[in-house]
Amino acid sequence: MVHYKLAYFPLRFRAEVIRQIFAFAGQDFEDEAVGFDQWPALKQDTPFGQLPVLYVDGKPLGQTYAIARYLAKQFGLAGKTSIEETEVDALADQFKDYSKDIHPYFSVLIGLGTGDLDQLRADVFVPNFKRHFAIFEKVLAASSSGFLVGDSLSWVDLLLAQHVQCVLEKDLAVIEEFGKVLAHRKKVQNLERIKQWIAKRPDYPF
Repeated sequence: MVHYKLAYFPLRFRAEVIRQIFAFAGQDFEDEAVGFDQWPALKQDTPFGQLPVLYVDGKPLGQTYAIARYLAKQFGLAGKTSIEETEVDALADQFKDYSKDIHPYFSVLIGLGTGDLDQLRADVFVPNFKRHFAIFEKVLAASSSGFLVGDSLSWVDLLLAQHVQCVLEKDLAVIEEFGKVLAHRKKVQNLERIKQWIAKRPDYPF
């Protein structure tokens, strides 16, 4: 049996989609919380000097999206056809573009950057959120299943739904106009194994 160990800080952030893939698949994994004080000594031994890292029978794999894609293929969450797989990857890459666009705001929000948070919310977060989430709203409006791609869950559904949950916790007003996105979050997070995971997962700050 394959042994999976996920190493990440005591946060949801970049590693949560990986944890939820495991949860939905019913796959046991070791979830190692790396303390911030431990990180400098461990950094040089990671593939790219960053976390998360997934160890598959001891072999380290880096980069969140690469890990998620690998596991999604193992557990049937990558799309049912090559076209669906490409659509899933394209939406994930679109989400990555969004994440880059809001990074100046988010880094200040979590205490890792400096700047005027209110100004960054108005100038960076809100316009970029609305621009990118209009795309996700349009995709969901065209979906007959309520999922982003095809007729079943894929890992990009987990990625989007978890972020929407974070936004609901931090900044409800910005998302209220995106009804399809909100319904999608509820659909995904009410799937039994995801619901069970959310109920028992560590209470990390973000």
